[in-house]
Amino acid sequence: MNKNLGIILLALGVTACNQDNSIQSKDDIVLKPYPKTEKIDQKDDYFGTTVEDPYRWLEDDLSAETKQWVTAQNEVTQDYLAQIPFRDAIHKRLESLWNYEKEGAPIREGDYIYFYKNDGLQNQYVLWRKKGEDGKEEVFLDPNKFSEDGTSSLAGISFSKDGSLVAYQISEGGSDWRKVVVLNTADKSIVGDTLVDVKFSGLAWQGNEGFYYSSYDKPKAGSALSAMTDQHKLYFHRLNTPQTADELVFGGPSLPRRYIGAGLTEDERFLVVTAANATSGNELYIKDLSLSQAKFVKVVDNMDKNHELIDNDGSKLFLYTELDAPNGRVVTVDAATPQPENWQTLIAETEEALSPTVGGGKIFANYLKDAASLVKQYDRNGKLEREIELPGVGSAGGFDAKLADKDLYYSFTNYVNPVTIYRYDITSGKSEIYKESAINFDPSSYESKQVFYTSKDGTKIPMIITYKKGIQLDGTNPTLLYGYGGFNISLTPSFSTSNIILLEQGGIYAVANLRGGGEYGERWHLAGTKMNKQNVFDDFIAAAEYLVEQQYTSPEKLAIAGGSNGGLLVGASMTQRPTLFKVAFPAVGVLDMLRYHQFTAGAGWAFDYGTAADNKEMFDYLHAYSPYHALKPGTAYPATMVTTADHDDRVVPAHSFKFAARLQEYHQGDNPVLIRIDTKAGHGAGKSTAMVIAEQTDKWAFMFQNMGLNYKEIK
Repeated sequence: MNKNLGIILLALGVTACNQDNSIQSKDDIVLKPYPKTEKIDQKDDYFGTTVEDPYRWLEDDLSAETKQWVTAQNEVTQDYLAQIPFRDAIHKRLESLWNYEKEGAPIREGDYIYFYKNDGLQNQYVLWRKKGEDGKEEVFLDPNKFSEDGTSSLAGISFSKDGSLVAYQISEGGSDWRKVVVLNTADKSIVGDTLVDVKFSGLAWQGNEGFYYSSYDKPKAGSALSAMTDQHKLYFHRLNTPQTADELVFGGPSLPRRYIGAGLTEDERFLVVTAANATSGNELYIKDLSLSQAKFVKVVDNMDKNHELIDNDGSKLFLYTELDAPNGRVVTVDAATPQPENWQTLIAETEEALSPTVGGGKIFANYLKDAASLVKQYDRNGKLEREIELPGVGSAGGFDAKLADKDLYYSFTNYVNPVTIYRYDITSGKSEIYKESAINFDPSSYESKQVFYTSKDGTKIPMIITYKKGIQLDGTNPTLLYGYGGFNISLTPSFSTSNIILLEQGGIYAVANLRGGGEYGERWHLAGTKMNKQNVFDDFIAAAEYLVEQQYTSPEKLAIAGGSNGGLLVGASMTQRPTLFKVAFPAVGVLDMLRYHQFTAGAGWAFDYGTAADNKEMFDYLHAYSPYHALKPGTAYPATMVTTADHDDRVVPAHSFKFAARLQEYHQGDNPVLIRIDTKAGHGAGKSTAMVIAEQTDKWAFMFQNMGLNYKEIK
């Protein structure tokens, strides 16, 4: 299938330097009074249980009162952060770390090789190109020119098969609602009108006639940010025609609450459509475009499992499926009779979770072995040709290419090694370094160690712990524990500039691979969903207890962080075990589990969470752990900085607003509980470099200050 040319953001690094003077933390920071948050008499009945929701009014992101509340909260937060003595030094250090040239893996389209590059502190990566390896480099598309402040970003791009046309998406202020612009690649001239109101969409070209895209009807009433979206639709846009004339191809009233995605096989014979009502599992349809009167054929209607058409040889289809194989397998079938009863296994299921790609006539089976990459190359008949020799234990990605390509590019990274791009010869199996990180960083000064600890119910959970060599395990090390645990998403090792701020100060970074993720396939995922969701929180809490028991740190030096579903993880953990952590960072979190499904596309998360409307048992379960509802008056909670953004239309900021308001009301003690609200930003993707550095600066400053640490300046 044609692959959209995604933005490849290189992981960033740090220069190892001598330590100079130390900046002392302050005991006399003055925390302004929290803004007074009005309470309303709002009560809801759930199966005979009355639930109060006094901060419901903060769900109205259009109201003047909500905007005033945001301004007041940001004033308190910024006043507190401005008093931290080493905040400016951390910001300066992060800027110096970020300021080096970064380049992504190249992709061939038509006569050109395209690649992303950032000269150091550019807010957005720039798309460059050259004719052949030795051609002159030129800027093709500069997203930094989309807006003056760098808050508009390139959110997806797709080339026609011959490379003569390109369609790209623009996100403004981090919103999931996108614009689409089409260019002639030869002279970069705009073709036709700009498409608007495109959401949760790829762009799949059919020849040079036009492309398929997905969207919802823009809400006619209420807030475009938070209003519920329901009917995802697949359209075909024919070039040089108005968007109003676009043909509805799939979806609509007959298929409510579906996420609709589309792609074409590389030969453009088959249109492939996926339809899902959750973030896991999908129906699969194909349409043979070589037939004039072709209709969609349903390949599989099992929406409990994931299915994907990865390639074809004429009418022979290559499918990835989890049907009867929770860890995934590859099967083949003829397009005339593509249903499961006719499938033939090509690459059988193994103990490791599988994610296959194709390129150069080969199939690359990328497995996860204890949350690290293991890649094998197969021929089209399912014969194993080789296991690819990777540089070490870590994350490898990018094993895809066009059918005629003789080589491909892949990346490799882990928690102590910056991203390196390799060129791989598909025939010989030889890898060579194509592009190394430009930073002056010595990975040999740091180490990552994988451990397996025991969760509450006896399940063994993997965790990777990273720190500077020679560290003393005496319980005094500042530690950040990170997790996610949901939606079949796997946390694999990756390098981060920001985390080096912690590591070079003698701190520890730990990542736990919790149930609910995809590290061990669908069984691992299901063990952290619906009525099993508490397993995820138990796994995370057990990770914290392990770090304390093994003397890596202590509760007074332990912080927890997570975003989105990981924000829920942090919120649930800090309300269930408030004395286990000193600092908490719930970011863009799902924090009101009784109402999450009533905003934007939240109903699609019900596969993982269930909803309060399902039945009394499900309501009781959600109500018990929902962070907003689990807060208790008169409780001492960790020093907390909730983070969100005013344009987050994935997890609406009302979750964070309501949680922060109640936390400030109920919290007892000296720990500050703040909310930091970005403006002109969304769920996280596309943030400018300046915004990322500012947020990371505030995170480390808040953590170090509340742990009573001193900051050693690095020159």
